[in-house]
Amino acid sequence: MQDPNADTEWNDILRKKGILPPKETPVEEEEDEQLHLQSQSVVKTYEDMTLEELEENEDEFSEEDEHAMEMYRQKRLAEWKANQMKNVFGELKEISGQDYVQEVNKAGEGIWVVLHLYKQGIPLCSLINQHLAQLAHKFPQSKFLKSISSTCIPNYPDRNLPTLFVYRDGEMKAQFIGPLVFGGMNLTCDELEWRLSESGAVKTDLEENPKKQIQDQLMTSIRCSAHTHRDGEEDSDED
Repeated sequence: MQDPNADTEWNDILRKKGILPPKETPVEEEEDEQLHLQSQSVVKTYEDMTLEELEENEDEFSEEDEHAMEMYRQKRLAEWKANQMKNVFGELKEISGQDYVQEVNKAGEGIWVVLHLYKQGIPLCSLINQHLAQLAHKFPQSKFLKSISSTCIPNYPDRNLPTLFVYRDGEMKAQFIGPLVFGGMNLTCDELEWRLSESGAVKTDLEENPKKQIQDQLMTSIRCSAHTHRDGEEDSDED
């Protein structure tokens, strides 16, 4: 005799026609479903409350309410952790032209991608790779990539190196092309971080542009030197 609870197309047809009774739900599944519905009901009751209101009503929580709330909290925490782990990178990854579509265009919704086109033997490229490795560790939610220019873009001119492309959702949001843009070998990691933060690729904790500090110090030094020079000339005239 055929089991009326078996998962078969024939039994499904018979159930739809009312010939067979609805499929029995295992006791464990029923309990899980009731607990889930209960947690939704409890959360819906209290989710609009402020912290003060929750504290005021805490004494009214039954043991079942607290269990349901804890179950919901653990579920949401697990979902958050899983989502965070999916979008953690933390290192400067080498790619080739064949990896471009997968690593850049399909990086994921809302993911910032920083791609460095470089060539071995160019000191500034090496410096930027060092800085990007540090920034990749500091900003693991952003994706940092490097690729030898000729393998990523055939015949890409060396005069344009180093080059940084910044993408989000497969669209280019910023580009930094050529050594003059970076200011040469004096480029610091903080300065590069600031430039990337201006494009949106990272959320920096720097309070102001490090380059501006250097420029301000330079201008102060020039003004002091000019002032000292004028004072020296005035003293000479008096003599």
